[in-house]
Amino acid sequence: MEPPVPALAADLRREARRANERRLLVLAGDRERGYEALAAALDALPVGIAETTLVGPEDRLRCEHVPQSNAGRLLGTTREVVIVDAHEALRPNALGRVVGAVDGGGLLVLLAPPLDAWPDRRDAFDESLAVPPFDVDDVAGRFRTRLVETLRAHRGVATVDVDAGTVEDDGLTDPPPARPRAPVERPADAAFPAAAYDACYTRDQADALAAFEALDAGPAAVVLEADRGRGKSSAAGLAAACFALDGEDVLVTAPSRRNAAELFARARELVAAVEGDAPADDDVETAAGGRVRYRDPAAAVDRAADADVLLVDEAAALPVRRLESLLAADRIGFATTIHGYEGAGRGFSVRFRERLAAGEHAVTDVSLAEPIRYAAGDPVEVWAFRALLLDARPPVEPAVRGAAPDAVSYRRLDPDALLDDERLLREAFGLLVLAHYRTEPADLARLLDAPNLEARALLFDGHVASVALLAREGDLAPEDRAMMYEGGRIRGNMLPDVLTSQLRDEAAGEPAGLRVVRIATHHAVRSRGLGSHLLSRVRAEFADAVDWLGTGFGATPGLLDFWADNGYGAVHLSTTRNDASGEYSALLLRPTSEAGRRLRDRHADWFARRFPAVCSDALSDLDPDVARATLRSVAATPPLSLDDREWRVVAGAAYGPGLFDVDPGPFRRLIVRALVEDPDGVALSAREERLLVLRGLQGRPWPAVADRLGYHSPGGCMRAFGDALVPLVDRYGGEAASEVRERF
Repeated sequence: MEPPVPALAADLRREARRANERRLLVLAGDRERGYEALAAALDALPVGIAETTLVGPEDRLRCEHVPQSNAGRLLGTTREVVIVDAHEALRPNALGRVVGAVDGGGLLVLLAPPLDAWPDRRDAFDESLAVPPFDVDDVAGRFRTRLVETLRAHRGVATVDVDAGTVEDDGLTDPPPARPRAPVERPADAAFPAAAYDACYTRDQADALAAFEALDAGPAAVVLEADRGRGKSSAAGLAAACFALDGEDVLVTAPSRRNAAELFARARELVAAVEGDAPADDDVETAAGGRVRYRDPAAAVDRAADADVLLVDEAAALPVRRLESLLAADRIGFATTIHGYEGAGRGFSVRFRERLAAGEHAVTDVSLAEPIRYAAGDPVEVWAFRALLLDARPPVEPAVRGAAPDAVSYRRLDPDALLDDERLLREAFGLLVLAHYRTEPADLARLLDAPNLEARALLFDGHVASVALLAREGDLAPEDRAMMYEGGRIRGNMLPDVLTSQLRDEAAGEPAGLRVVRIATHHAVRSRGLGSHLLSRVRAEFADAVDWLGTGFGATPGLLDFWADNGYGAVHLSTTRNDASGEYSALLLRPTSEAGRRLRDRHADWFARRFPAVCSDALSDLDPDVARATLRSVAATPPLSLDDREWRVVAGAAYGPGLFDVDPGPFRRLIVRALVEDPDGVALSAREERLLVLRGLQGRPWPAVADRLGYHSPGGCMRAFGDALVPLVDRYGGEAASEVRERF
């Protein structure tokens, strides 16, 4: 019997439009039957093909087609119907991105295998979790078990068994009609025209528009945060039009022009309402000579300083480093999504906000809570937040306030226990989300299903105070190590991969290791030693089972010092910046066996030997405090082999008229040795160490170094450099250096 999908889809659509909500239709069963039912449903809906998007592996319909891997293209867009084909794979990140693209009154359609069997099936996403030496049969199905439970439990979700031809749940909720929105009033002291405030849908949006008035003079920044569907892009578009109507040049950037479509649509509407003519071009121009123009992020960096106002839409999807470059603009606004982990995840809110607060811009923060594109309490939003834990939060502060190393219990977070204990899962995952910029919905699936991952936590009165996510790495077969050495990739083995493929150590993948992927402590109880206590308990548990403990992260001085204090030493710094963090990534090891010690020692030695050369080349823009902290953590003493002539050159610069510029090599070897070894008797101030890094290791020009460190002139900076060399030469210099010292 043919399932009554067309009638059901029409009923769902009708109810969704009446309540200004969205509905989710699940077509579960055979894939071909699912597409047949879908085609019948689409024929019954009064929705144009241009308002429909299929997210899946194949272009099966006449509408827009987007692979799950490119789901980010839908950010900042709205669609009447979005279909997700989950038969070949269901990628949690893609699901999180497409849900927000469905407009109020629209439908999200999920094509899925039979729901009862779905958790036991393995798909392409599961294959990505099968890290050697594990295979796909070792991957669990807890994430989809939980997903199916949410589909069956949440209101507004219709499920159809297309194989049996039956409706398991019609998803109809009989909601009241959407209530009229409260009128929006223009603030009495507003500078933007009344027409802009008349165009606001909610008081929230009017408040956001008013916040943009803070960009009347710089340096100033506005940060507008909201969940999807709250109208942040619309508010930014209205503000852009107001500036353009006043004759100003407004530069807009976003991951793609499509992501800024709503911003431009609202800007165009307001300009048309005020001037009576709808701007025809993609760029919006006004009679006063103003304009709103889009440039891609790379081009926007080059033009940021010249624009009157710069607006960044979907800011969280841009790398932190690029966001920092955009701060060259004097007046800048950021519109960004929270609870969505779009693009670069929480790099914006965790890393970039710290940089913005420390800069020269006066920052105005504003958030939007009331939905615009659909009603508050929309069932699909409620379901998505629950299914993907988009709103996961750590425990409230009072629950963990008494946490201390002697008052907490160490616990393995067993995936089955997490599946059965929603509060524990939300607390642990919520702590990872708030503490780390890279946490995303796929990490929830990894936490529940990946066979190579372990999670450990410190609990206080049953609540998560600190959590660590751990990944087993190494212990690779000879053929896998050879394949990696020859350029192949082994999933889930970050440390062995870098040490093998980049640093050419084929034996690096042989010892077994445990990498700390994430570690997070509740903000209310930081600086109490809980992170260090958790690491010590992890080491005690795993020391006999692995050869090394390791970690990798975007290097900052504070993080490097924390890991060094816990016995982890640097063995590598990446030569390119991480797109998400904007930092150079550091790799650190702590051995737990003789095999691990040999691995750590040889790589620490190689790192110390190559650091002078790479610091003057690929790492020439490395923050000097990161360089200092990195070298302090290196567990190796690099050789210091200067011949008599080289010592005379160095000592001549320290005591007499010698010049660093004539032969930087011996200076660099000496500086690295001193900063790694930090021996008693070499008393350098932080400023002197920065000077040695900036000029001695990185070779930055004297005027730039003098300006950076606050010396009165390049000549004064050169004299300070010589003074900083004196204790190093006194400590390490031989007879040739002594002769120079005595002479001068």
